[in-house]
Amino acid sequence: MVDGDSGQVLSYPMRGEGPLDPPAEWADLRRRCPAATVRLPSGDEATLVTRHADVKQVLSDPRFTRPLPGGGGARVADSESGGVFNTEMAATIPQFGDEHQRWRQRIGRWFTAKRMATLRPRIERKADELIDAMVADGAPADLKSALAFPLPVWVICDMLGVPDSDRGRFSHWSDTLLSMTRYTQAEIDAAQAEFVEYMLAHVRAMRADPGDDLLSELAADTETTFSDGELVATGQSLLVAGHETTANMIGKMVAMLLADRTRWERLCAEPALVRTTVEEALRFDANSGFGMLRHLDDDLEIADTVLPEGTTVVCSMASANRDEDFFTDADDMTLDRSPNPHLAFGAGGHSCLGQALARTELQTTLEVLLRRLPTLEPAVPVDELRRLDGLVVGGLEEVPVRW
Repeated sequence: MVDGDSGQVLSYPMRGEGPLDPPAEWADLRRRCPAATVRLPSGDEATLVTRHADVKQVLSDPRFTRPLPGGGGARVADSESGGVFNTEMAATIPQFGDEHQRWRQRIGRWFTAKRMATLRPRIERKADELIDAMVADGAPADLKSALAFPLPVWVICDMLGVPDSDRGRFSHWSDTLLSMTRYTQAEIDAAQAEFVEYMLAHVRAMRADPGDDLLSELAADTETTFSDGELVATGQSLLVAGHETTANMIGKMVAMLLADRTRWERLCAEPALVRTTVEEALRFDANSGFGMLRHLDDDLEIADTVLPEGTTVVCSMASANRDEDFFTDADDMTLDRSPNPHLAFGAGGHSCLGQALARTELQTTLEVLLRRLPTLEPAVPVDELRRLDGLVVGGLEEVPVRW
Protein backbone atom coordinates (compact mmCIF):
# COMPACT_ATOMS: atom_id res chain seq x y z
CA MET A 1 0.00 0.00 0.00
CA VAL A 2 1.03 3.60 -0.48
CA ASP A 3 0.34 6.91 1.16
CA GLY A 4 -3.43 7.13 1.20
CA ASP A 5 -5.09 9.56 -1.14
CA SER A 6 -1.97 10.89 -2.88
CA GLY A 7 -0.93 7.49 -4.22
CA GLN A 8 2.71 8.43 -3.62
CA VAL A 9 5.28 6.22 -1.95
CA LEU A 10 6.53 7.88 1.23
CA SER A 11 10.22 8.43 1.84
CA TYR A 12 11.59 6.76 4.95
CA PRO A 13 12.76 7.65 7.58
CA MET A 14 10.25 10.43 8.28
CA ARG A 15 10.84 13.51 10.41
CA GLY A 16 8.77 15.19 13.07
CA GLU A 17 8.21 18.93 13.02
CA GLY A 18 10.39 19.42 16.10
CA PRO A 19 13.47 17.49 17.27
CA LEU A 20 11.44 15.54 19.86
CA ASP A 21 8.17 15.28 17.90
CA PRO A 22 6.85 12.19 16.10
CA PRO A 23 6.32 12.43 12.34
CA ALA A 24 2.75 13.46 11.56
CA GLU A 25 2.49 10.52 9.12
CA TRP A 26 2.72 7.87 11.85
CA ALA A 27 -0.79 8.28 13.23
CA ASP A 28 -2.27 8.35 9.74
CA LEU A 29 -0.37 5.21 8.70
CA ARG A 30 -1.41 3.31 11.82
CA ARG A 31 -5.04 4.20 11.12
CA ARG A 32 -5.28 3.87 7.33
CA CYS A 33 -2.20 2.06 6.02
CA PRO A 34 -0.44 -0.02 8.69
CA ALA A 35 1.57 -1.93 6.04
CA ALA A 36 2.80 0.87 3.80
CA THR A 37 5.24 0.84 0.91
CA VAL A 38 8.12 3.25 1.59
CA ARG A 39 11.26 4.27 -0.26
CA LEU A 40 14.52 3.96 1.64
CA PRO A 41 17.55 6.28 1.23
CA SER A 42 19.00 3.74 -1.23
CA GLY A 43 15.98 4.15 -3.49
CA ASP A 44 14.83 0.58 -2.78
CA GLU A 45 11.29 -0.03 -1.57
CA ALA A 46 10.24 -1.85 1.60
CA THR A 47 7.10 -2.35 3.67
CA LEU A 48 6.78 -0.23 6.82
CA VAL A 49 4.72 -1.56 9.74
CA THR A 50 3.70 0.96 12.38
CA ARG A 51 1.17 -0.58 14.79
CA HIS A 52 2.16 -2.18 18.07
CA ALA A 53 0.57 -5.57 17.38
CA ASP A 54 2.03 -5.81 13.87
CA VAL A 55 5.54 -4.73 14.86
CA LYS A 56 5.57 -7.21 17.74
CA GLN A 57 4.26 -9.97 15.46
CA VAL A 58 7.02 -9.50 12.88
CA LEU A 59 9.83 -9.13 15.43
CA SER A 60 8.67 -12.16 17.45
CA ASP A 61 8.21 -14.58 14.54
CA PRO A 62 11.39 -16.72 14.25
CA ARG A 63 10.68 -17.38 10.58
CA PHE A 64 11.58 -13.82 9.71
CA THR A 65 15.22 -12.92 10.03
CA ARG A 66 17.60 -10.04 9.78
CA PRO A 67 18.66 -9.50 6.17
CA LEU A 68 22.12 -10.84 5.41
CA PRO A 69 24.69 -8.95 3.30
CA GLY A 70 24.09 -9.71 -0.36
CA GLY A 71 20.87 -11.52 0.46
CA GLY A 72 18.79 -9.65 -2.10
CA GLY A 73 16.67 -7.64 0.32
CA ALA A 74 16.08 -3.89 0.16
CA ARG A 75 19.20 -1.86 0.91
CA VAL A 76 19.01 0.88 3.50
CA ALA A 77 21.68 3.01 1.83
CA ASP A 78 23.43 3.07 -1.52
CA SER A 79 26.63 1.60 -0.12
CA GLU A 80 27.12 -2.06 -0.91
CA SER A 81 29.74 -2.86 1.71
CA GLY A 82 29.12 -0.29 4.41
CA GLY A 83 26.43 0.28 6.97
CA VAL A 84 25.40 -1.77 9.94
CA PHE A 85 22.89 -3.89 7.97
CA ASN A 86 25.43 -4.87 5.33
CA THR A 87 28.85 -5.54 6.85
CA GLU A 88 31.31 -8.32 7.47
CA MET A 89 30.36 -7.99 11.12
CA ALA A 90 26.73 -8.80 10.31
CA ALA A 91 27.80 -11.76 8.21
CA THR A 92 30.17 -13.16 10.87
CA ILE A 93 27.83 -13.13 13.87
CA PRO A 94 25.14 -15.84 13.58
CA GLN A 95 21.90 -14.04 12.75
CA PHE A 96 19.27 -16.75 13.24
CA GLY A 97 18.55 -20.27 14.42
CA ASP A 98 20.26 -22.29 17.12
CA GLU A 99 23.68 -20.77 16.43
CA HIS A 100 22.35 -17.29 17.05
CA GLN A 101 20.71 -18.37 20.30
CA ARG A 102 23.93 -20.02 21.49
CA TRP A 103 25.83 -16.82 20.70
CA ARG A 104 23.27 -14.76 22.62
CA GLN A 105 23.34 -17.09 25.61
CA ARG A 106 27.13 -16.98 25.79
CA ILE A 107 27.31 -13.18 25.52
CA GLY A 108 24.21 -12.70 27.66
CA ARG A 109 25.97 -13.97 30.76
CA TRP A 110 27.66 -10.59 30.93
CA PHE A 111 24.40 -8.63 30.70
CA THR A 112 22.25 -10.20 33.39
CA ALA A 113 20.26 -8.06 35.82
CA LYS A 114 22.35 -9.50 38.67
CA ARG A 115 25.62 -8.43 37.05
CA MET A 116 24.16 -5.00 36.31
CA ALA A 117 23.25 -4.57 39.99
CA THR A 118 26.88 -5.11 40.95
CA LEU A 119 27.97 -2.64 38.27
CA ARG A 120 25.58 0.14 39.35
CA PRO A 121 27.77 1.67 42.12
CA ARG A 122 30.69 2.05 39.69
CA ILE A 123 28.41 3.69 37.11
CA GLU A 124 27.16 6.08 39.79
CA ARG A 125 30.71 7.05 40.79
CA LYS A 126 31.67 7.64 37.16
CA ALA A 127 28.56 9.78 36.59
CA ASP A 128 29.48 11.86 39.65
CA GLU A 129 33.02 12.34 38.32
CA LEU A 130 31.75 13.48 34.92
CA ILE A 131 29.26 15.88 36.49
CA ASP A 132 32.03 17.26 38.73
CA ALA A 133 34.05 18.06 35.62
CA MET A 134 31.05 19.57 33.83
CA VAL A 135 30.21 21.80 36.79
CA ALA A 136 33.85 22.86 37.14
CA ASP A 137 33.88 23.97 33.50
CA GLY A 138 30.77 26.06 34.14
CA ALA A 139 27.41 26.59 32.48
CA PRO A 140 26.18 26.38 29.84
CA ALA A 141 27.41 22.91 28.99
CA ASP A 142 26.64 20.23 26.45
CA LEU A 143 25.21 17.38 28.50
CA LYS A 144 25.80 14.93 25.65
CA SER A 145 29.55 15.48 25.31
CA ALA A 146 30.09 15.99 29.05
CA LEU A 147 28.06 13.06 30.39
CA ALA A 148 25.75 11.18 28.02
CA PHE A 149 28.51 10.05 25.65
CA PRO A 150 31.53 9.37 27.89
CA LEU A 151 29.61 7.42 30.54
CA PRO A 152 28.34 4.49 28.42
CA VAL A 153 31.62 4.48 26.46
CA TRP A 154 33.53 4.03 29.72
CA VAL A 155 31.19 1.24 30.81
CA ILE A 156 31.34 -0.82 27.61
CA CYS A 157 35.09 -0.28 27.20
CA ASP A 158 35.61 -1.58 30.72
CA MET A 159 33.49 -4.64 29.94
CA LEU A 160 35.45 -5.33 26.74
CA GLY A 161 38.87 -4.54 28.17
CA VAL A 162 39.63 -1.69 25.73
CA PRO A 163 40.81 1.79 26.82
CA ASP A 164 38.10 4.43 26.87
CA SER A 165 40.80 6.95 25.99
CA ASP A 166 40.20 5.79 22.42
CA ARG A 167 36.55 6.89 22.61
CA GLY A 168 36.99 9.51 19.88
CA ARG A 169 38.08 6.79 17.45
CA PHE A 170 35.24 4.52 18.58
CA SER A 171 32.74 7.31 17.95
CA HIS A 172 33.95 7.84 14.39
CA TRP A 173 34.05 4.13 13.63
CA SER A 174 30.56 3.68 15.06
CA ASP A 175 29.13 6.57 13.08
CA THR A 176 30.48 5.17 9.81
CA LEU A 177 29.09 1.74 10.67
CA LEU A 178 25.68 3.30 11.40
CA SER A 179 25.72 5.61 8.39
CA MET A 180 22.80 5.94 6.02
CA THR A 181 23.75 9.14 4.21
CA ARG A 182 26.44 10.81 6.34
CA TYR A 183 29.56 9.19 4.85
CA THR A 184 30.79 8.15 1.43
CA GLN A 185 31.58 4.53 0.65
CA ALA A 186 35.31 5.31 0.67
CA GLU A 187 35.06 6.86 4.14
CA ILE A 188 33.10 3.87 5.43
CA ASP A 189 35.57 1.36 3.99
CA ALA A 190 38.57 3.17 5.46
CA ALA A 191 37.02 3.52 8.90
CA GLN A 192 35.86 -0.09 9.06
CA ALA A 193 39.29 -1.36 8.00
CA GLU A 194 40.78 0.62 10.90
CA PHE A 195 38.11 -0.69 13.28
CA VAL A 196 38.74 -4.33 12.32
CA GLU A 197 42.52 -3.87 12.57
CA TYR A 198 42.16 -2.32 16.04
CA MET A 199 39.83 -5.03 17.34
CA LEU A 200 41.94 -7.84 15.84
CA ALA A 201 45.04 -6.56 17.64
CA HIS A 202 43.01 -6.33 20.85
CA VAL A 203 41.62 -9.87 20.48
CA ARG A 204 45.10 -11.31 19.91
CA ALA A 205 46.40 -9.43 22.94
CA MET A 206 43.56 -10.84 25.03
CA ARG A 207 44.41 -14.37 23.89
CA ALA A 208 48.06 -13.86 24.87
CA ASP A 209 47.37 -12.12 28.18
CA PRO A 210 43.74 -12.52 29.30
CA GLY A 211 42.15 -9.93 31.57
CA ASP A 212 38.94 -9.80 33.58
CA ASP A 213 36.69 -8.82 30.71
CA LEU A 214 34.15 -10.28 28.32
CA LEU A 215 36.43 -10.76 25.30
CA SER A 216 39.13 -12.42 27.42
CA GLU A 217 36.57 -14.84 28.80
CA LEU A 218 35.27 -15.66 25.33
CA ALA A 219 38.80 -16.09 23.99
CA ALA A 220 39.64 -18.54 26.78
CA ASP A 221 36.39 -20.51 26.45
CA THR A 222 37.16 -24.08 25.38
CA GLU A 223 33.50 -25.12 25.31
CA THR A 224 32.36 -22.53 22.75
CA THR A 225 35.32 -21.89 20.50
CA PHE A 226 35.29 -18.42 18.95
CA SER A 227 37.54 -17.61 16.00
CA ASP A 228 39.44 -14.33 15.90
CA GLY A 229 36.94 -13.07 13.32
CA GLU A 230 33.98 -13.94 15.54
CA LEU A 231 35.56 -12.20 18.53
CA VAL A 232 36.33 -9.13 16.42
CA ALA A 233 32.74 -8.97 15.15
CA THR A 234 31.37 -9.52 18.67
CA GLY A 235 33.59 -6.78 20.07
CA GLN A 236 32.59 -4.40 17.30
CA SER A 237 28.88 -5.03 17.74
CA LEU A 238 28.97 -4.65 21.53
CA LEU A 239 31.15 -1.55 21.38
CA VAL A 240 28.80 0.16 18.92
CA ALA A 241 25.52 -1.00 20.48
CA GLY A 242 26.84 -0.58 24.01
CA HIS A 243 27.42 3.13 23.78
CA GLU A 244 25.84 4.71 20.71
CA THR A 245 22.17 4.14 21.45
CA THR A 246 22.47 4.68 25.21
CA ALA A 247 24.49 7.88 24.81
CA ASN A 248 21.81 9.27 22.51
CA MET A 249 19.01 8.07 24.77
CA ILE A 250 20.46 9.80 27.84
CA GLY A 251 20.50 13.09 25.96
CA LYS A 252 16.99 12.65 24.58
CA MET A 253 15.59 11.55 27.95
CA VAL A 254 16.91 14.65 29.70
CA ALA A 255 15.67 16.86 26.86
CA MET A 256 12.19 15.33 27.09
CA LEU A 257 12.04 15.88 30.84
CA LEU A 258 13.29 19.46 30.63
CA ALA A 259 10.99 20.31 27.71
CA ASP A 260 8.14 20.43 30.21
CA ARG A 261 9.47 21.77 33.51
CA THR A 262 6.71 20.09 35.52
CA ARG A 263 8.16 16.71 34.60
CA TRP A 264 11.58 17.51 36.03
CA GLU A 265 10.09 19.12 39.13
CA ARG A 266 7.89 16.09 39.77
CA LEU A 267 10.90 13.79 39.55
CA CYS A 268 12.86 15.97 41.95
CA ALA A 269 9.96 15.67 44.40
CA GLU A 270 9.36 11.97 43.70
CA PRO A 271 12.70 10.31 42.83
CA ALA A 272 11.08 6.90 43.30
CA LEU A 273 9.57 7.47 39.84
CA VAL A 274 12.97 7.14 38.13
CA ARG A 275 12.40 3.54 37.04
CA THR A 276 9.00 4.14 35.43
CA THR A 277 10.23 7.45 34.00
CA VAL A 278 13.06 5.70 32.17
CA GLU A 279 10.61 3.19 30.70
CA GLU A 280 8.29 6.02 29.65
CA ALA A 281 11.16 7.93 28.05
CA LEU A 282 12.02 4.82 26.05
CA ARG A 283 8.40 4.50 24.94
CA PHE A 284 7.91 8.21 24.28
CA ASP A 285 11.07 8.63 22.21
CA ALA A 286 9.97 9.68 18.74
CA ASN A 287 13.52 10.07 17.44
CA SER A 288 14.85 6.57 18.02
CA GLY A 289 16.20 5.97 14.54
CA PHE A 290 15.54 3.70 11.60
CA GLY A 291 13.92 0.73 13.33
CA MET A 292 14.54 -2.97 12.62
CA LEU A 293 14.65 -4.78 9.29
CA ARG A 294 13.22 -8.23 8.71
CA HIS A 295 13.36 -10.42 5.61
CA LEU A 296 10.27 -12.53 4.97
CA ASP A 297 11.08 -16.13 4.06
CA ASP A 298 7.38 -16.93 3.82
CA ASP A 299 4.14 -15.07 3.09
CA LEU A 300 2.87 -13.06 6.07
CA GLU A 301 -0.52 -11.48 6.67
CA ILE A 302 -0.33 -8.10 8.39
CA ALA A 303 -3.40 -5.93 8.89
CA ASP A 304 -5.41 -7.79 6.21
CA THR A 305 -2.50 -7.41 3.79
CA VAL A 306 -0.55 -10.44 2.58
CA LEU A 307 3.13 -9.62 2.24
CA PRO A 308 4.82 -12.05 -0.14
CA GLU A 309 7.96 -14.04 0.54
CA GLY A 310 11.06 -11.93 -0.15
CA THR A 311 9.56 -8.72 1.22
CA THR A 312 11.81 -6.51 3.32
CA VAL A 313 9.87 -5.19 6.32
CA VAL A 314 10.86 -2.13 8.35
CA CYS A 315 9.52 -2.34 11.91
CA SER A 316 9.04 1.09 13.46
CA MET A 317 9.18 0.42 17.19
CA ALA A 318 8.90 4.17 17.83
CA SER A 319 5.59 4.40 15.96
CA ALA A 320 4.36 1.23 17.69
CA ASN A 321 5.15 2.85 21.03
CA ARG A 322 2.81 5.74 20.14
CA ASP A 323 -0.06 3.44 19.09
CA GLU A 324 -3.18 5.05 20.55
CA ASP A 325 -5.09 1.78 20.23
CA PHE A 326 -2.59 0.07 22.53
CA PHE A 327 -1.42 2.77 24.97
CA THR A 328 -3.80 5.03 26.89
CA ASP A 329 -2.92 8.69 26.23
CA ALA A 330 -0.14 7.52 23.95
CA ASP A 331 0.97 11.07 23.10
CA ASP A 332 1.35 12.07 26.77
CA MET A 333 4.56 11.45 28.69
CA THR A 334 3.21 9.80 31.84
CA LEU A 335 6.04 9.37 34.33
CA ASP A 336 4.29 6.74 36.43
CA ARG A 337 2.93 4.67 33.53
CA SER A 338 2.80 1.02 34.56
CA PRO A 339 2.71 -1.50 33.06
CA ASN A 340 4.57 -0.20 30.03
CA PRO A 341 5.05 -2.95 27.41
CA HIS A 342 6.92 -0.75 24.93
CA LEU A 343 8.98 -2.17 22.09
CA ALA A 344 12.01 0.12 22.38
CA PHE A 345 14.26 -2.92 22.83
CA GLY A 346 12.49 -4.98 20.18
CA ALA A 347 10.83 -8.34 20.82
CA GLY A 348 11.45 -12.03 20.34
CA GLY A 349 14.75 -13.78 19.75
CA HIS A 350 16.50 -10.63 18.53
CA SER A 351 15.44 -8.30 21.34
CA CYS A 352 18.24 -6.06 22.60
CA LEU A 353 20.87 -8.15 24.37
CA GLY A 354 22.08 -5.19 26.42
CA GLN A 355 18.75 -3.85 27.65
CA ALA A 356 19.56 -4.52 31.32
CA LEU A 357 22.75 -2.50 30.91
CA ALA A 358 20.93 0.32 29.10
CA ARG A 359 18.27 0.49 31.81
CA THR A 360 20.93 0.53 34.54
CA GLU A 361 22.84 3.37 32.86
CA LEU A 362 19.71 5.42 32.18
CA GLN A 363 18.33 4.99 35.69
CA THR A 364 21.65 5.69 37.40
CA THR A 365 22.39 8.76 35.27
CA LEU A 366 18.96 10.21 35.97
CA GLU A 367 19.26 9.55 39.72
CA VAL A 368 22.64 11.28 39.88
CA LEU A 369 21.45 14.26 37.84
CA LEU A 370 18.41 14.74 40.08
CA ARG A 371 20.59 14.58 43.18
CA ARG A 372 23.39 16.78 41.89
CA LEU A 373 21.63 19.28 39.61
CA PRO A 374 17.97 19.73 40.65
CA THR A 375 17.98 23.20 39.02
CA LEU A 376 18.99 21.79 35.63
CA GLU A 377 17.28 23.53 32.71
CA PRO A 378 17.67 23.84 28.92
CA ALA A 379 20.17 26.42 27.73
CA VAL A 380 18.34 26.80 24.40
CA PRO A 381 14.66 26.51 23.41
CA VAL A 382 13.66 22.91 22.70
CA ASP A 383 12.83 23.67 19.07
CA GLU A 384 16.45 24.81 18.54
CA LEU A 385 17.85 21.40 19.42
CA ARG A 386 19.42 19.76 16.37
CA ARG A 387 18.65 16.22 15.30
CA LEU A 388 21.43 13.74 14.63
CA ASP A 389 20.95 13.14 10.91
CA GLY A 390 22.26 10.59 8.44
CA LEU A 391 22.60 7.65 10.84
CA VAL A 392 20.36 4.66 11.54
CA VAL A 393 20.24 5.69 15.21
CA GLY A 394 18.28 8.74 16.36
CA GLY A 395 19.59 11.39 18.68
CA LEU A 396 20.49 15.02 19.20
CA GLU A 397 23.75 16.64 18.12
CA GLU A 398 24.08 18.28 21.52
CA VAL A 399 21.96 18.96 24.63
CA PRO A 400 22.87 22.44 25.96
CA VAL A 401 21.98 22.86 29.66
CA ARG A 402 22.61 25.19 32.59
CA TRP A 403 21.90 24.99 36.32
